[in-house]
Amino acid sequence: MIERKSLSIKYFTVLLGLLRDRQTFLEEISQGVRLPSKIISLLVCSSLFIAMYGGIIGAYHSWMQALSSAVKLPALYLITLLICLPTLFFANIIFGSKRTFGQHFALVLTAVSVTSVLLFSFAPITLFFLITTNNYQFLILLNVIIFALTGFIGISSLYNATNLVLEQDNEGSKTRQKILQFWLFLYAFVGSQLGWTLRPFFGTPDSVFQLFREREGNFYLSVFQSLGYLMGFR
Repeated sequence: MIERKSLSIKYFTVLLGLLRDRQTFLEEISQGVRLPSKIISLLVCSSLFIAMYGGIIGAYHSWMQALSSAVKLPALYLITLLICLPTLFFANIIFGSKRTFGQHFALVLTAVSVTSVLLFSFAPITLFFLITTNNYQFLILLNVIIFALTGFIGISSLYNATNLVLEQDNEGSKTRQKILQFWLFLYAFVGSQLGWTLRPFFGTPDSVFQLFREREGNFYLSVFQSLGYLMGFR
């Protein structure tokens, strides 16, 4: 029991190191210092924070949906990372980067971790509106805004971090910067579509619990429909 507590403290210490002194943290990634420890700690902490947020939004429907969303939401971020990371790694390798796959993995995990902490910080606000309103469309749009905002900040932090680490490789640095910009767009696009595929996370009111829904429409069409509903266009 004591050993588990000390391990948990160690994981959160690594995350706090990232949040409090990002420059030093990124320099250690660049030098390959304790990469396995960093990767495991960031994976555990970010998954825990995202799972807690998923459980909160799923509780809007039922305890089964809360449990489902607590598993699916971290899976969304991790699967998106696993789908997109090889593209970033091999593109950078082709254009002169000498960084290892583990270093790229750790870099992307810093963005996921920042996003997870921000989601966790928004959890009380989301919980407040879940308790005080029954407007499903409003709650959907509120969370689209929260996910977009936290995702944008996470992606911005990744852009800055990757530039800082990869700029030390002199060859093809401008090309890799363009690759990174394209990859960030790809990452956001894949993540939003995968989120649509893994839905529901909330669960439609008065409906039976569903682990997954049929694949129809897309994420962006759903957002426009929710906006139209709130504005009175049916």
